[in-house]
Formats: sequence, structure tokens, C-alpha cells
Amino acid sequence: MKATLNGTVIAESDDIVSVGGYDYFPSPAVRTRFLQKAEKTPKDLECPHGVQFYDLVIEGKRHPRAAWLYEAPLPAMAQVAGRFGFWQDVKVA
Repeated sequence: MKATLNGTVIAESDDIVSVGGYDYFPSPAVRTRFLQKAEKTPKDLECPHGVQFYDLVIEGKRHPRAAWLYEAPLPAMAQVAGRFGFWQDVKVA
């Protein structure tokens, strides 16, 4: 599978974990040069899994909070530890 944004490949892997309607890519499969940590909001701080959102920056255009990683997932989400999820304008197919 690939995660793309406006034709740019952000992540690519056959090792995908699907949970809750989202596909999670292993960290080594993600082109982290496009990621910039987003500031945590009060709602982020309430997340029991320790969520960290990332902005995607491609060709100078910022796509806020389009990727995330659970820093300390609880047992119910342990299968996504060390994996990135994508949403908003990011296409996963």
C-alpha cells in the first residue's frame, strides 16, 4: 500500500495494520523528511494512547495534522505501536 498526498508518496509498505478504519504504516516505511511535529492540543493530551500529530510539508505547503503516531498505545491498540496513520487529504491505497 501507499500513502500519497497530491501525488507525492509519503509511505509505502506491504506490512499494514488496519484498525478502526485506518491503515497504519511501520515507521521505517514512512518518508519522515515530510513530517514536522505538530504542537499538542489539550485534546491530544487527553488521548490515553499518547498521540503525536504531524504536519506534512510538501513543496513548501503545510498540511496540518495529517499524520499521527501513538507514543504509548494501551493494550487495545498495541498492534499500532511504532506505526503512522494518515488522514484528511492523504490517500491510502
